[in-house]
Amino acid sequence: MKRKRSILQRYKLTFTGLSVALLIPVIAAIIETDPFEVLVHVLKSAEKYELDEFFLALFIFLGFLVVDLLQRQKKQKIEKEKEQEKIGIYAAMLSSTHHILNNFLNQMQLVKITADNTPGFDKKVLDLYDTIMQDAEKQIQELSNLPEITEETIKESVKPK
Repeated sequence: MKRKRSILQRYKLTFTGLSVALLIPVIAAIIETDPFEVLVHVLKSAEKYELDEFFLALFIFLGFLVVDLLQRQKKQKIEKEKEQEKIGIYAAMLSSTHHILNNFLNQMQLVKITADNTPGFDKKVLDLYDTIMQDAEKQIQELSNLPEITEETIKESVKPK
């Protein structure tokens, strides 16, 4: 069923056009008239007022408009897919980097424990170590929780404050 929805959604204008095209003969039979004769009559009336050239120009314009809109839509879809791919790559890279840094920070705890157990180790250095570790963890967390992924927001999240 999912595939049928997908086809209907992708070609909804085509199916709408098909429905209208199939309804025209039914309606024509009900009201007992020929749609082609009505169209010819309208075009003859338009010729009296010299509107036939206008209709031709309008159809040409609409044809090019439809082609232009379809090309634009396709281009936007491709750009959106590329953007989604970039976001996916960024998320994977960020997750991997986060993993590596967390492993590093955890292993650095061993250095801190060793320094804590070393008699005469400068307390100021241990305090500096704690500050550096807290800042690194904070920056990693900020980088992981960006509301919008752009070059500017990434740079802003790691900028010294």
